[in-house]
Amino acid sequence: MAPSATSPPPAEDPTILALRKTLTSESSPLALRFRALFSLKHLACQASLPAIHAIAATFSSPSALLKHELAYCLGQTKNLAAVPYLRTVLEDVEEDAMCRHEAAEALGAIGDTGSLDVLREFRDRAGEQVVVKETCEIAVARIEWENSEEGKAEKLKQSDFASIDPAPPMDQAESIESLEKSLLDTKLPLFLRYRAMFGLRDLASPPDLPTAVPAVLALAKGLEDPSALFRHEVAFVFGQLSHPASIPALSAALGNLEEASMVRHEAAEALGSLGEEEGVEDTLKRFLDDKEQVVRDSVIVALDMAEFEKGGQAEYALIPETAA
Repeated sequence: MAPSATSPPPAEDPTILALRKTLTSESSPLALRFRALFSLKHLACQASLPAIHAIAATFSSPSALLKHELAYCLGQTKNLAAVPYLRTVLEDVEEDAMCRHEAAEALGAIGDTGSLDVLREFRDRAGEQVVVKETCEIAVARIEWENSEEGKAEKLKQSDFASIDPAPPMDQAESIESLEKSLLDTKLPLFLRYRAMFGLRDLASPPDLPTAVPAVLALAKGLEDPSALFRHEVAFVFGQLSHPASIPALSAALGNLEEASMVRHEAAEALGSLGEEEGVEDTLKRFLDDKEQVVRDSVIVALDMAEFEKGGQAEYALIPETAA
């Protein structure tokens, strides 16, 4: 059972208590809650159980955007203490599909073989939402790969990105053309297509690499994929890269009112990481009154991120006064 947001354990660090109070408060501005979350994520990734509990306590929020980000952050901790919370979210068929998808992806990131049964159950569940089924498929493949002899023997090149990805990058010795072919081949398993996606991502960083722009343009073609999950992951990767060459594709995805909200929201946040680029803030502001709540919320967070990018602050986080 998730700990209560109002009654944290008495011996917690005052910084974590202050961050928890901000994160769990429905009256706090959403952008401030996101900054508190990323601060807690930093502590949770250092094995702080109170930080993990503080993040999980916020699953009671009505904000689908915030809850999906909670699940992502818990997955990045690689900590088994997060597994029961994530399972609860995945198993709640009344929960927003975007949150359930992120919980499944987080279970894959943690990589515990004990999660395979629940992931297979929802991968194969009749009538399950496609985005949840597809995420469970990828998470199962990731855990199986990570625990296989082949996976253990594979020598992955060090990535510029510290994130635990839904799939490991494909060998960068492959050409952009070859990776693009795998990326766009809908007959391949999603896990292999994701591997191509993250392989292309790594060829686009740092941004002055000669392969960067061609890799970004190859990734942009993935925004035409039939899978909303796949399209949203391309937008997420663009957010990691913060490459100006992705702005036209991201702007088009956000501006397409027929696009799935999970894709549009990810495009908005990705544009937020490019906030110092000309015209990006104006593009985002056009969607502050969007018909989709998750898009409106993402634009608020994206504009806050854009301010951060322009301000040159060291880290997108909230530093409570107790930590000063």
